[in-house]
Amino acid sequence: METRITFHSGSLVLDGQISPHSRKQAAVITHPHPLYGGDLANPVVEAITQTYARKGITTLRFNFRGVGRSEGVYANGIGEQEDVLAAIDVLVKSGFRDIHLAGYSFGAWVNGHITSLPPEVSAMILVSPPVAFMDYSAAPAQPLLKLVITGSDDEIAPPEIIKGHLPNWNPESELVVIDDADHFFFSRFQQLEEALAKRLIYQSN
Repeated sequence: METRITFHSGSLVLDGQISPHSRKQAAVITHPHPLYGGDLANPVVEAITQTYARKGITTLRFNFRGVGRSEGVYANGIGEQEDVLAAIDVLVKSGFRDIHLAGYSFGAWVNGHITSLPPEVSAMILVSPPVAFMDYSAAPAQPLLKLVITGSDDEIAPPEIIKGHLPNWNPESELVVIDDADHFFFSRFQQLEEALAKRLIYQSN
């Protein structure tokens, strides 16, 4: 069961939900675009969270600044990177040393533009990175990127455009394309969860 928490990102207080399971392994999950209704309760974010939780892994999802009960205003994805690092720090200070960073849509964009992650972060997973909607020209290489998931019918995260970015992000990362899935994974949540669960490198305690 998830518990509501608050934590600081600089001077801002952010709102989140944590579901404690493993004492060693955890995942931070980030949500889609705030200006288009994205928040921690997004169905894709929930599907990702539930997949990790079923593996016995602690999850932390939160609202970016300016969303829900989180203080502040939308910061063009730049301030949101600070929010992600603050969420990771919550887990690090709680003793976690094996942390996944998983993001959906805008959340994937934010995660994928962080230039330096703490050593406790062991892997990054991007779900439907919005390569046809947001600028990826400045995205750095991401040696921790292990997996990218998108839908065959996703016009915001088209598989062919993602394939063109993978050599720059991490040529060793895996791309999984879910048949007949759009950007919102309507009627394809089970396939999304199965694709993620099959490739998680965590082991349940």
